Amino acid sequence: MLVLLETPTGYALFKLRHESRLRSAKEEEIAAAFEESESVDRINKLLKLKAFQKFKDLSEALSAATALTEGKLAKSLKKFLRRHVEQNDAIAVCEPKLAGIVKEKLDLQCVYDPMVMEIARGLRARYTDLLREELETENSHSMVLGLAHSLSRYKLKFSPDKIDTMIVQAISLLDDLDKEINTYAMRLREWFGWHFPELSKIVSDNVTYAKLVSQMGTRRGISRIDWELFGDSGIQEAVETAARVSMGTEISDEDERNIRELAQQVENLSEYRAELFAYLCNRMQAIAPNLTAMVGEIVGARLIAHAGSLMNLAKFPASTIQILGAEKALFRALKTKHPTPKYGLIYHASLVGQATPRIKGKISRVLAAKTALAVRLDALTERGSESDTISVAGEVAQSRLSLGLENRAKVERRLRQLESAPASRPSGRRTGPSGFTAHADMTRSMPSRYQPPVEKRSYPRC
Repeated sequence: MLVLLETPTGYALFKLRHESRLRSAKEEEIAAAFEESESVDRINKLLKLKAFQKFKDLSEALSAATALTEGKLAKSLKKFLRRHVEQNDAIAVCEPKLAGIVKEKLDLQCVYDPMVMEIARGLRARYTDLLREELETENSHSMVLGLAHSLSRYKLKFSPDKIDTMIVQAISLLDDLDKEINTYAMRLREWFGWHFPELSKIVSDNVTYAKLVSQMGTRRGISRIDWELFGDSGIQEAVETAARVSMGTEISDEDERNIRELAQQVENLSEYRAELFAYLCNRMQAIAPNLTAMVGEIVGARLIAHAGSLMNLAKFPASTIQILGAEKALFRALKTKHPTPKYGLIYHASLVGQATPRIKGKISRVLAAKTALAVRLDALTERGSESDTISVAGEVAQSRLSLGLENRAKVERRLRQLESAPASRPSGRRTGPSGFTAHADMTRSMPSRYQPPVEKRSYPRC
């Protein structure tokens, strides 16, 4: 039997001298044979180096290591095995995934058992002594260090767990932009209101208000406005009429310039906010399509950001997803012994918003249960390294992508059932004529009204 060893410097193939003896030996005896106190000559009695292939450079070593971690068969390893392994030889490997791939691709018999693990552990500990002639001792340490750094950078760069970081940052920036746009728009209305106060009542949208201020400058510059960009003729007539009879104060040219610059800032931030929202929607559709189908892009992104990552959110039960975002209210209710909250961030989902106040708690519970299934499917499905799309082929991909839509349809059907059902009184309770509500069991044990005893008086005999 042959033993395959993958080292930072190359591939090594050893041949077992006494396979039957090693098979009958215990794991402790095999481990003791590779201890540092033992000489290399004694280890050579158990193993014999058959072939060794050194990596040409660091890039080849990195490609071989990444292929091994991903459970793939590298081209260099494939050529090495075809060159030195015969068809009737058995290969001992220390990775179960690698054993399956070698058996599938090369049709070679692979062995993976506790004895192989002990031998591989001992070879990794003493491979520098066994391959002293094939390795350059001075460069081996630097080769190991360089490969470790390169492999760490590769894992950080292509790790699928880091993809949802973009969603967390995007939704946080979206919230910050909303605050900034509202603050700037409020300041613009207050500032320009001293000159044209009637415009605030006519135009309620902040972006439209900023565009009008940017184009007109002052109320005398109504002719400079391109009304085709707004499309509403009613606004044009109202603005022109209000500009002729405005009660605002006059402003200087410097004031006009600063006000128009502020209006342009509101416009630019609004345009960037729209682009960021489109980017967030595309990311959510690529990374968590089932979660997006259940609660929407914004609520789904907020759930991921609150949990820290998509994988963390997938580990939460449905009850935690239901109240995620209402932690303060939950602990306050537990402390004061009041009813706990029924929903958190999931309250802003469209399905919960459609429900009447009477059934919002029930719909949020149903939606949280289906959302938990959708999140786990999105988080635990394998993805391609070069794209964010789910790498599942054929009908399986369609079924997994359609799970969110099917669950949403079930929640909508449950919502219609609850809305059509009549409002029933809680079981086991009845209301008395005076409005007092008592439990059914209480009526059995309720004491009867107290009847004071009749006082017996004794009269003297005549």
